[in-house]
Amino acid sequence: MSRNLKYFNNNRIVYKRDPIQDEPTHDNKQYMYFENGTYECYHLFTSKAKITTFKSLKWHLLVLWYLNPKLDQDQFMKVAEILAHKPNGFTSFAIHADLLRKIVYEVSMLDLDQPPTNKMRKVIFKYGSGLSKEEKLSIVGELIGRSKRITEDDIYQCMLDLHDLSKKITITQLALYLECSTRTIHRNMSEELKREKELLNKQL
Repeated sequence: MSRNLKYFNNNRIVYKRDPIQDEPTHDNKQYMYFENGTYECYHLFTSKAKITTFKSLKWHLLVLWYLNPKLDQDQFMKVAEILAHKPNGFTSFAIHADLLRKIVYEVSMLDLDQPPTNKMRKVIFKYGSGLSKEEKLSIVGELIGRSKRITEDDIYQCMLDLHDLSKKITITQLALYLECSTRTIHRNMSEELKREKELLNKQL
């Protein structure tokens, strides 16, 4: 099921933001490459992967609250209801209204002077790059593999890219696209990442 982004787009709810302070190592018409990575890239809903846990739902809400500082409490609650309504295609589970209100309240009370915790990104593709998903995955593998410093965030991004191609995520596939050994993948995969791998494969 595709996501229903009509409400977000019609009400100009920001759900994407490129780095605003970090400077890319390499920048062209198709992508930006950050050799040391950046935590400033917030691109929600770009992958086919759905929100599968309450923790992930809360993080998505926190990012939306952070990116849209002009939202009042009622508007933020509406955004949360759109996001959490399973038929809209964002989540893989239903959530009780009372629990959602509790999560929204907790998020709205958080200090937003500091950006929400984010995964590191090294390659950020520009809107309208004209690249296919396969080409993007190939570029990511080439750039990250060349650095020889594979991180958990690199592996996670590759997992999402493979998922978008409707390919089963395996250790061998990850090693192939990141141009490293399977041992490197095993060494950098946490238990949380292994669970995410299984969840993504179940969505295929």
